[in-house]
Amino acid sequence: MASASAQPAALSAEQAKVVLAEVIQAFSAPENAVRMDEARDNACNDMGKMLQFVLPVATQIQQEVIKAYGFSCDGEGVLKFARLVKSYEAQDPEIASLSGKLKALFLPPMTLPPHGPASGSSVAAS
Repeated sequence: MASASAQPAALSAEQAKVVLAEVIQAFSAPENAVRMDEARDNACNDMGKMLQFVLPVATQIQQEVIKAYGFSCDGEGVLKFARLVKSYEAQDPEIASLSGKLKALFLPPMTLPPHGPASGSSVAAS
């Protein structure tokens, strides 16, 4: 299947599941786990720093896997893969679940303040 790298990647839903599972597995490889831990440590739970340190490492790990499936080995390839996965999420709960697991590996959990937006008066201005 040498011609696959010359053509834009088009994966079926079943193939997308396989690739997603491989990407998730790649994050647990010891060398990648160390890279991600170091990036998270550098980011210190700061969203701006997460984008600066964690996202590039996560992108590189994904690129290493998806290039074998015909995606370009750059940020554009990762975006195309993400769009493809997104297109299958609504039709396939397993893909939606795998996609959520992948995102959780490099995006911090989004937490809302314990009080609702209506009780903003209790927040002290600094």
